[in-house]
Amino acid sequence: MRFKQISKIKDRIINRETVSYAISGVLTTGVNLVFYFLLCYVFHLNNLIANVIAWFFAVAFAYYMNVTLVFQEKKSTVRKGLTKVIKFFLARGFSLVVEEAGLFLFVSILEWNNMLVKSALAVVVIVLNYILSKVFIFNGI
Repeated sequence: MRFKQISKIKDRIINRETVSYAISGVLTTGVNLVFYFLLCYVFHLNNLIANVIAWFFAVAFAYYMNVTLVFQEKKSTVRKGLTKVIKFFLARGFSLVVEEAGLFLFVSILEWNNMLVKSALAVVVIVLNYILSKVFIFNGI
């Protein structure tokens, strides 16, 4: 009996959607970290400004990945498509605020290594973004 329950939980957690989201999340995080690194270390921008710019590129990439690979959205009306884009950027904006707060606290105030903090925050952001995407954006509207 317990084996069936564990198997059901495993199937619910590990499936095509969650695996493709994990792959998409890793790729999106890569886009974010590369832009962040370049903006901080090559262009010498402030870490908080660099994070916002890197965020924009990563979110555009993530939206494409989520629509095509993760949630495999079917063609929809322009209105529904625009609604999803707006919801996606708003949800990602929320996770950006969480990330910016973490960078401000750990890098600007506590002076921890910005790439280490950025990488650790990426894990938090990936989980938060999956929950927001699943519940708020790609929920069958």
